[in-house]
Amino acid sequence: MPSHAPEPQDDRGQILPFQRRGAPRANVPRSAEQNDPVEGVEKYANAGEPDNYRQRMINNGLGFAACVVLVLIGVWIANTMAEMRRKQDCVLSGRRDCTPIAVPSASPTK
Repeated sequence: MPSHAPEPQDDRGQILPFQRRGAPRANVPRSAEQNDPVEGVEKYANAGEPDNYRQRMINNGLGFAACVVLVLIGVWIANTMAEMRRKQDCVLSGRRDCTPIAVPSASPTK
């Protein structure tokens, strides 16, 4: 069995070949010359155009703001549901003073 231990000058690590038991070992490397039914990803590679970091940061900021808005809406909905549940439990228990009623103060009129 060949040793797969890394050599001292190899600081990048090692690749462990995991094979299924009973499967034939095929150590044939894939090359670009083969007639693959799947295209390569070379057409998606950067075509020498410089990255627009300003636009990327704007998009990241907008994405972060959208996430924050969604979280705030979720917290608001959860609080509203908890308050409605509390009021419903109060009413279903037969109590009559479940919702506070704003009563104007009785100040003497002149």
